[in-house]
Amino acid sequence: MTFAATRKGYVYLFACLLLWSSFMLMARLGGKTPLTAYDLLALRLGTASAVLLWLPRPAWAAWRDARLWLLALIGCIGFCLLCYGAVRWVPAAHVALLVAGIQPFLMALLLVLAGQGWPQRAAWPGYAVMALGLGLLAWPLFAGQALPGQWLGDGMLLTAGVLWALYALLAKRWGYVPWLLTSFVTLASTLLYLPVYLLWLPKGLAQTPWSMIVSQALFHGISPAILAMLCYLRAVALLGPSRVAALMALIPVMTGLAAVPLLDEPLTATLAAALLSVSLGAWWVSRPVPAPAPAARPAACGQP
Repeated sequence: MTFAATRKGYVYLFACLLLWSSFMLMARLGGKTPLTAYDLLALRLGTASAVLLWLPRPAWAAWRDARLWLLALIGCIGFCLLCYGAVRWVPAAHVALLVAGIQPFLMALLLVLAGQGWPQRAAWPGYAVMALGLGLLAWPLFAGQALPGQWLGDGMLLTAGVLWALYALLAKRWGYVPWLLTSFVTLASTLLYLPVYLLWLPKGLAQTPWSMIVSQALFHGISPAILAMLCYLRAVALLGPSRVAALMALIPVMTGLAAVPLLDEPLTATLAAALLSVSLGAWWVSRPVPAPAPAARPAACGQP
């Protein structure tokens, strides 16, 4: 690979990191407004669907695939409602840690529960460090220093992380290409969710300034749903999946640090240690590991 291609790959990767970290910061900002979790998901789906209608859409055969509809329920509606609901009670750093940071840990756990075997021994230190980070995050809950609603918020985020890990594992097992998932999951979720939202779910739009509504709709509907995926796909194509996965471990630290000046959220020593532990563990688990060198064969008679 040329230097120019590698440099371009890192540009796409850095843009992806910024977009996904920004998703967590914007979600937390929306959680501080009268907008409900139902509003945020409706704004995301409505805007993203309007954009996707101008881009290549899934073939008609995809709409008859029940597995894709299941992925829409798991990876979009369920996942997003849990995330958008949790941000009312917990800071953005918790979102980054419990949703993005521990994904390798949750995926390994699901594989073990499914009978797929234990991860390689070389990855165990990384999982142990990630478990330490989870313990540090939970420490205030047991020490009586938890934020109001932290039990509920962290529980919702952990459930969202499990749903996302399940979504990723099923999508990989079933062999769907990323762009089909991006477009179908968003469009199908819109068809399933918006009628229910418009008819029955509570709304906070009337109490929210239009500037906030528009900014949340444009950001969530375009940045994480479409642009981040496109940048991710280009980064993987140029750098390879292992290197991209390892550097995605920066998301918790980036989000936790950015939330301090942007959202005025405190970064305690315990939370900072949890973020560093999870990011370090995720990097260790996902880092590219060179293949072992083949063992030398004994020289045959007459060979040097």
